[in-house]
Amino acid sequence: MRPLTIAIDASRTTAARRTGTENYALQLLRALLALDTPHRFRLYFRNDPPPDLLPDLPHVERRVIRVPRLWTHIGFAAALWRTRPDVTFVPAHTLPLAFPGRAVVTVHDLGYIYFPEAHPGFSRRYLDWTTRTSARRATRILADSLATARDLSAHYDVSPNKIALVYPGVDTSLARVTDAQRLAQVRARYGLPQTYLLFVGTLQPRKNIARLVRSYARWRRESGRVDVGLVLAGQQGWLFDPRWTEGVEGVHLTGYVDDVDVAALYSGALALVFPSLYEGFGFPVVEAMRCGTPVITSTTSSLPEVAGDAALLVNPRDEAEIAQAIDRIVTDEALRAALIERGYEQAGRFTWQRAAEQTLRVLEQAAGAGK
Repeated sequence: MRPLTIAIDASRTTAARRTGTENYALQLLRALLALDTPHRFRLYFRNDPPPDLLPDLPHVERRVIRVPRLWTHIGFAAALWRTRPDVTFVPAHTLPLAFPGRAVVTVHDLGYIYFPEAHPGFSRRYLDWTTRTSARRATRILADSLATARDLSAHYDVSPNKIALVYPGVDTSLARVTDAQRLAQVRARYGLPQTYLLFVGTLQPRKNIARLVRSYARWRRESGRVDVGLVLAGQQGWLFDPRWTEGVEGVHLTGYVDDVDVAALYSGALALVFPSLYEGFGFPVVEAMRCGTPVITSTTSSLPEVAGDAALLVNPRDEAEIAQAIDRIVTDEALRAALIERGYEQAGRFTWQRAAEQTLRVLEQAAGAGK
């Protein structure tokens, strides 16, 4: 196999507060660079990356493109035309409008199609246009789940042969925290109760926050368990509405949670309650499982695929069903123990090394080197 020059859009890795797609880009890139490969990687950033963000390796070149607007379509595109790599990889939806050679793009989800009301109008139209264009022009497409792969075929008429299913991994630094002092420190930092149910994610409509809060309030009222709080961990997103939590006792909003506190936050929870309406993958599900926290999640989109038999699945639009699942997981210790055990096994299926190996094979095939 001839050595390739692989250009990668690494612009998302330097985000100050990384959420799903930014973490995906960073963790996958770290795993790719760790592989034993003859290829050369050329990484493109919007601004200077921190020195400890990625390893300094002889086969890795870093370039910073300081273009304030339309970075992908102007700055990144111009760099690709100048250097003409064997293949370009963009880990989040949007390829440049014009670029030389072959390219691979990751499409994480099509949530803007299923829940247009959850996206501002311009953003929804831009996502639809750029994803449709990228799906058409890419040599290969990576999908985070079978659900996303099916959505691409159904909505953009993408041939299944063009799509490669590559499950993301879960951060290996996440592990169950048993140190009582550390758990207490994190509770104190975010003002949390001793006992709590947990939601993790950006607070926006498609995450189903309003129904989750109403379901919790219903369970709290019917069970009398005023000692169990509901923690909503994440920053406010598009169309966040403070009325979702108004008048409901026991609800705690943490805002953005620092990476160093995430494992303790999961580990201290009775359960993760994640009744999202639509997910391309659903990182909090496997993150909670890795930390030994039982999970309640939805019967929709990719979530049954990701959760397997290691979670309680609920109709995310049925508040009574969500409340019943909460009651089961709070009161049934044997059920919690079984879900924790199965969760560890399920989370083990998703590793960044495996994702990187599969991604590299797709890049090689796209460049014509893997034939």
